[in-house]
Amino acid sequence: MAGPSKASLLIIFVIVFIDLLGFGIVLPLLPRYGKYFQAGEWLGLLMASFSAMQFLFAPIWGRVSDRVGRRPILILGLAGSTISYALFGYATGLDAEGTLLGLGVLPWLFISRIGAGVAGATIPTAQAYIADVTGEKERAKGMALIGAAFGIGFTFGPLLGAWFVSGDPQGPPSTAPGYVAAVLSGIAMLSAVFVLPESLPSDVKPTDHHWIDLPSFRQAVSQPTIGLILLTMFLATFAFAQFESTLSLLTQNLGQGARENFFVFAYVGLILSLSQGLLVRRFVPIIGEFRMSIAGAMLMTVGLLCIGIAGQQNSRGMLYAVLPISVVGFSALTPCLQSLLSLRTAATKQGGILGVGQSFSALARVLGPWAGIKLYQQAATYPYWCGAALMTVGLALVFGLRSGTQKPVEEPAAVPPET
Repeated sequence: MAGPSKASLLIIFVIVFIDLLGFGIVLPLLPRYGKYFQAGEWLGLLMASFSAMQFLFAPIWGRVSDRVGRRPILILGLAGSTISYALFGYATGLDAEGTLLGLGVLPWLFISRIGAGVAGATIPTAQAYIADVTGEKERAKGMALIGAAFGIGFTFGPLLGAWFVSGDPQGPPSTAPGYVAAVLSGIAMLSAVFVLPESLPSDVKPTDHHWIDLPSFRQAVSQPTIGLILLTMFLATFAFAQFESTLSLLTQNLGQGARENFFVFAYVGLILSLSQGLLVRRFVPIIGEFRMSIAGAMLMTVGLLCIGIAGQQNSRGMLYAVLPISVVGFSALTPCLQSLLSLRTAATKQGGILGVGQSFSALARVLGPWAGIKLYQQAATYPYWCGAALMTVGLALVFGLRSGTQKPVEEPAAVPPET
């Protein structure tokens, strides 16, 4: 395609923003809800269940979208988010001993988070939509829109969520966040139904009929550049997930109250949105995805080291000052890696391979928080030293992309049926 459809990109941005706004409302409240309902050792699994479902379903939705189109999958995902968030709101209104259809509060919290994870696994489908409507030179700028929508949603979501923090630390959590998130996802779904056109050209269809295509996956990751990109995405997301999952613990250790923690997440979201919406989109066309990836990996490494130093010095002011370094680095690195992954993928495989990339990121978001909290229990600075070490490896992997080719993954040769 010669150039991006600005109207389509704007619609995708708004849809992803509204959906992630609901995500940003609910996520910071999960630890409080889990504590109130005495989730205990189940809290970690409750928080990981969302990303675990994304790990499983992201490549499936992407693969299906390669066949049936992007629009139906996006609508289906938004409908699922609407239902899941509404169920989350209803479940949090039950008494600690209350039941719904014979199940207690905790099982329904798990069901709602699992449903939201399955529905939210359509982000690679949105990325494939952007790949459909952008040319190669505009690809990274288009991918940065997803990051900007995530950043803005994660900025205003916690701010909305902060309104629902009870002044009574022992009081019941509000049901409003779940219902507000459901309404927002419903609005996004209606936007997709009425104004979002299909992006997948009618003449671009995969040659096979499998929703899960393991041979093509093995073929893709066997190509050196694809494997390097996927591994780098995993390491960067793992390091950033360690940072995200322990940030509230670190700020609490530095004397910051529960309500202020929401503002820290909003601060991180604001940096993400500004850096991806302004800096990355402006500089990628000038310096290219490879150089921007190098800069992002370097900034993440330095930023995580500085956060560790801030924790070691017990300095909240220093923490606020150095937080943008790693966040800007992450926001520069991830869309460029997604763009490079897309550019090395055949047109008929965009949804599937981008879904694989999303699965690698989702797996990192499952394992990263678990590792980060375990490390934090040993010492408050360990997650950040570990993250910086991982990003040093990630930086070396990015340098390995220099010799990579821009040639997309080829379609596998047709195999005659066995007789």
